[in-house]
Amino acid sequence: MLKVRVSEKGGGAVLEKKEIQSDMSVGNPLKIIVNFTIPIFIGNMFQQLYNMADTVIVGKFVGTKALAAVGSVGTIMFLIIGFLQGLTAGFSVLTAQRFGAGDMKSMRKTVGTSVVLSGIVSVVMTAGSMLGMRSLLKFMNTPEDIFQDAYAYIMVICAGIIATVLYNLLSGILRALGDSKTPLYFLILSAALNVFLDLFLILVFRMGAAGAAYATVISQGVSGVGCLIYIVKKVPVLKMQKDDFRPEWYMVKMQLGLGLPMALQFSITAIGTMMVQTSLNLLGSMAVAAFTAGSKIDQLVTQAYVALGTTMATYCAQNMGAGELKRIRQGFKCSTIIGTVYSIAIAIPLMTVGKYLTYLFVSGDAAAIIEQVDIYLKCEAVFFIPLTIVNVYRNGIQGMGYGLLPMLAGVAELLGRGAVAMIAGAQKSYFGACMASPAAWVLAGGLLLIMYFRVMKQQEKMFGLR
Repeated sequence: MLKVRVSEKGGGAVLEKKEIQSDMSVGNPLKIIVNFTIPIFIGNMFQQLYNMADTVIVGKFVGTKALAAVGSVGTIMFLIIGFLQGLTAGFSVLTAQRFGAGDMKSMRKTVGTSVVLSGIVSVVMTAGSMLGMRSLLKFMNTPEDIFQDAYAYIMVICAGIIATVLYNLLSGILRALGDSKTPLYFLILSAALNVFLDLFLILVFRMGAAGAAYATVISQGVSGVGCLIYIVKKVPVLKMQKDDFRPEWYMVKMQLGLGLPMALQFSITAIGTMMVQTSLNLLGSMAVAAFTAGSKIDQLVTQAYVALGTTMATYCAQNMGAGELKRIRQGFKCSTIIGTVYSIAIAIPLMTVGKYLTYLFVSGDAAAIIEQVDIYLKCEAVFFIPLTIVNVYRNGIQGMGYGLLPMLAGVAELLGRGAVAMIAGAQKSYFGACMASPAAWVLAGGLLLIMYFRVMKQQEKMFGLR
């Protein structure tokens, strides 16, 4: 629970920072970043259990083709869900900035506006994705032998978009206020529920891939409702009034100015991964299954980078609101060191014994794809340090209030990933498909470093620093 004391000054609510336990604008930056990142990392790991449980249980109890079906729509899920996650993450940046500045009245207005905007976008995205899904799957060359399972799975996911948005929006708001632990608790609960429902719906009701999708949506809904109940009962600073939900144009403009570039950035990245998936589909369902198993292993270990990026977004937003530019620079340095050390430590086991985790996802025919999984993991692990740069600097710059610049880095990712994917498709090269993401990380990471130095120089001039 956030422990705060609010005082009224100048007609607005001003937060007295000495009473805050989650203020990131004071204290040792390294300690703050580590303590804030760990719960997010654990939470992200449990969130991965949603899809991992789907993959493991579908692969074990339904079959390799069903596993390929779930994997073949992963990029589409990233396109749709990623857009909404980026949107809600952008909304939370302004909330964190207002919180860091101590303006509680304006902070609540950002929350109310983000709720209204998220609701509208969710309805539009649900209708649009469900209407166009069959055509999209055909366009992506989804193999005929897995088409129906893939369609059934993704349609359920699309129908449950509102559940995903509910959790991501509310957890983002809590993190913007410095609370990274509460979302974790609800994720642990819902991850356990997801595993139970996967087994129940697939083994008892024989619902196949669609059963795994229902389990995911229900579990995400539970975590979202849990966050909502917690906020209503335990976070008095977020006690909302009707007026807070009445959109005002200036606030809508600011929220969309931060939210849309982040949402489009996720979508641009997703389009690149869809290009990879399209090339991969030409290689057949076994290659898709191997790539799927490898990506699930990879996604598990790379959640540390996602968590570090989420931390930097909140850290930089709060410190921008507080006018602490020096602490922002310290935060970038600390996060880069943390990410680099982790990259080296995790790459070694992943490149040597990581392929044996394939047996978690498939049973009898695991030997047929294990070597392809090994190729995937080695290609990814070598480039984890550029991935650190992408997550830390992209999210940090976004937290400082720059929406467009990180989106341009997303365009660089698209160019790198898309170019390699096209070459891989033309050559029918599995290795080429595996190298698409590393190429994207290198291009985007280099561009983001250039952006960082330019942004910091600009901010130093604004703050009158040298």
